Amino acid sequence: MIKKLLSFYFLLFISFISFSQETYYDDVNLTLTGVQLKAALTTKVTTTHTNKLVYTPGVWEASKITDENSSNTSEVVLIYGWSSSGTTARTRDKSLQQGSGGSAGRWNREHVYSQSLASPNFSTSQPGPGTDAHNLRPADSDRNSLRSNKKFSAGSGNSAIVDTHYWYPGDEWKGDVARMMMYMYVRYGSQCLPTGVAQGSTQFTPDDMIDLFLQWNVEDPVSDLEKARNTYHEDTANNTYAQGNRNPFIDNPYLATRIWGGDSAQDLWGIYTGSDTEAPTTPTNVVASNQTSSTLDISWTASTDNEAVTGYNVYVDGTLTYQTANTTYQVTGLTPNTSYAIQIEAKDLINNKSAKSTVLNASTTTDTNAPSVPTALVANNIAGTTFKLTWTASTDDTAVTGYDVYVDDAFHASTTTNPYTVTGLTASTTYAITILAKDAADNKSAQSTAINVTTTDGASNGVSDLFFSQYIEGGNNNKALEIVNLTGSAVNLTGYTIKKQSNGAGDWINAYDISSGSVTTLNVGEVLVLINGQADNAVLIAEADIVVPNDGSFPYGAPVNFNGNDAVGLFKNDVLVDVIGEVDNGNKHIEDVTLVRKSDVNSPNTTYTSSEWEVLGKDDTTGLGSHTSTLSVEKLDNAAFKMYPNPLTGNYLNFVQVNSQRITAIKIYNTVGQEVISIENPKNTVNLNGLKSGIYIVKFYSENKIGIKKLIKQ
Repeated sequence: MIKKLLSFYFLLFISFISFSQETYYDDVNLTLTGVQLKAALTTKVTTTHTNKLVYTPGVWEASKITDENSSNTSEVVLIYGWSSSGTTARTRDKSLQQGSGGSAGRWNREHVYSQSLASPNFSTSQPGPGTDAHNLRPADSDRNSLRSNKKFSAGSGNSAIVDTHYWYPGDEWKGDVARMMMYMYVRYGSQCLPTGVAQGSTQFTPDDMIDLFLQWNVEDPVSDLEKARNTYHEDTANNTYAQGNRNPFIDNPYLATRIWGGDSAQDLWGIYTGSDTEAPTTPTNVVASNQTSSTLDISWTASTDNEAVTGYNVYVDGTLTYQTANTTYQVTGLTPNTSYAIQIEAKDLINNKSAKSTVLNASTTTDTNAPSVPTALVANNIAGTTFKLTWTASTDDTAVTGYDVYVDDAFHASTTTNPYTVTGLTASTTYAITILAKDAADNKSAQSTAINVTTTDGASNGVSDLFFSQYIEGGNNNKALEIVNLTGSAVNLTGYTIKKQSNGAGDWINAYDISSGSVTTLNVGEVLVLINGQADNAVLIAEADIVVPNDGSFPYGAPVNFNGNDAVGLFKNDVLVDVIGEVDNGNKHIEDVTLVRKSDVNSPNTTYTSSEWEVLGKDDTTGLGSHTSTLSVEKLDNAAFKMYPNPLTGNYLNFVQVNSQRITAIKIYNTVGQEVISIENPKNTVNLNGLKSGIYIVKFYSENKIGIKKLIKQ
């Protein structure tokens, strides 16, 4: 009997759907949820995209029809509206499309999902995502240029730049943008990830959708203009420039809620929110157990619902922090000896939510555990008064917050960075160096095993000058340069400039004085990082010493706006010292890559030599902010140990130590210099289970000496 009733209600639901939404979706199973519904919509919008427009004239002509101003049919409506000063109109005469007449007072085609943010980038030379009219809207040319390819971010009011690096589309347009980005994600998948075009969290979604777009989809309802665009593009029989497919999230914004969750958007069909209005019961018996200094285990009695409870929201101090389908959850990342207010909220398939449970006040325990002792101290870039110290990071049950450095058993400095440059030393002197780790509760580890470091006599170490140590030519404006000082003494930056050779031809231009920032002297072993002023990569922003502005003096952040065929030079008093890229080479030979100077390079080079550089992928920021050099590290005699079998066919690698050189650590790196395995105080046999087939570099450490061997894993 129950099965018969369920079948009856399911048929009733399907029947209700067929009368409530466009016939376009008749062959889509709208009872699906989550990524299954997303996949069904992907199939629909892809198979019905039968007319792929060309960029010119197709998109121009389609835009004049789909974005027509209903109050004046000779005009198009411009996305992003007007500026706060009112100098940019909301509409523009259709005839004033951008062309040979320049840009001022004209409109052009805005790729709302920016061409350069897609992976791979869009092309407009052939039909495809770069010519998809669901992603192209008329925009004032100057307003479009102001947005450029900035990622979207939260804001309010009219469209504007946010925090220098981001773009808010405006209150009127944020819903349009959200639904367009949802369409592009469903239509083109990983090429158009929401995370690639906007700031936001994916914590509560099953894929790469972000909370910002879900929020905008709720806050800004579908407009008549959006609906008109959809109606036009489905009808290829009567419209020359129609595509054949629709944007599902314009037809029913609640489809986004059904796929990705979040607060309920409009249900324009009324088939979801109207079918179930009863919320689950409030969760009860919320208790905490197994408290530690950073975690709380929370459990509760399951809620009930007339249909089904699909999950629970966990609130910590009034903020939605976790989502789970279970009745238990471990809250992590908490502060020791702190009370937290915990509440649980139940929800059903239609996103009806119960009242929050009664507040449970639960406290973490006091942190009395010290971090582990730092290990594998290594000194390099040793000079007369400084050296750079690196070590294997400590661990802690809560979090390591910093390290104290000791020189000859006397406190020298505290640091949160690894490596750390020890300064203020005396030439030709041996020092005993130790460090300890500490946490937020000021629990301190024991001091590490000491290493002895002898400074040089302060004379030249053979390194003649500063040189480039890293180059990042990433997406958007994520461009960066890193300069390192491996000479034997601190270097005053006065007289040093960066220039570029635009498009691999002509003179060196856009000179930028690198002493103009807050760093005027570069100590031994330290690096200077310059980034483009429009960069939005968090690592670049965090590591930047100099942010080159995007203004009249430095258009587009020049010279840190290279595009893959621009040679970049480091100059001292207008004399070329070091170069990245081939001079007079117009090919994009250093495009979409990160280049890291190899650790055995110890001098600048005015001729670009590719063998001096490790090549990493696009937007790879590995190692930015520090440079590892073997220049001042005494080499360990490779004959002092044997490593076998090599090639390695199984999981166990053996090595035999010869004489009295004890190996204190082993580190294994892949061919692009990324550490994949680290073993402290290894035994004669080490288990390398999980190491993939390939070629690796094995570094053996003995005090401040390093030995290197190549390993082949089959």
